[in-house]
Parts: sequence; C-alpha cells; structure tokens
Amino acid sequence: MGQNLVESSLSVDQAAIQKYAEITDDFNPIHTDPEFARKTPFGDVIAHGTMSLSLIWQSATRTFGKEAVSSAKLNIRFSAPVRNGDIVTAGGTQTADQENRYDVFVKTQNGDLVIKGWLEL
Repeated sequence: MGQNLVESSLSVDQAAIQKYAEITDDFNPIHTDPEFARKTPFGDVIAHGTMSLSLIWQSATRTFGKEAVSSAKLNIRFSAPVRNGDIVTAGGTQTADQENRYDVFVKTQNGDLVIKGWLEL
C-alpha cells in the first residue's frame, strides 16, 4: 500500500467563510448572504471552492515540504458544495502504479466527497 498524505482539516462556519471572502475579495452572495443563498438551488450559503481546495495543498506541504510541492501538478474536480457547519478533511494515497502520483480528496465529516483528483510531484 502507498504512502498516505498527512491529513488537513477545517471547520467551516459563517465566520470562516466571511474571513475567506475578505482575504480573496470574493463577496459572491452565495457565500456571504444567507438570505440570497436560501433562494438558490443550494438552499443555503456554501463555502468558496478554493477554501477546501487549499487543504490539499496544506496536506501535501505537510507531507513533503514546501519545496517539493512548489512544482507539483494538481488535477481536481469539485463534486459537491461545502456547507456552513461542515468539517472538511483533505488527504491522499500514493497510487499503486506511479510513485510520484497521489489520489487526493476532500471529504466532509459525513464522508461525502467534495473534491477528488490527483497530485503529481
């Protein structure tokens, strides 16, 4: 079995979403306006996708170090939204056929997959 990436987690709440909006200057109302968000197909506020995506980079950096990850390639797909109140965790496992490739993921506390893909060092 391949090496696992060190997991990174984040507790998502409206305060964290708001801080992320301020850092990224992304105030899309689907993230920051609960009244607006309730009228969308999502039915409530969702976190910025890159907020969860950053956990994959944190996981890889904790495992291999900043220098090793600086030229890494990442290919992912968002498969579900992250909601206010979720706890998301990123990690990955080395693929059986390629030593420098890892299948990566971000999951919620319920095991729902929100991001999946691969990382290549």
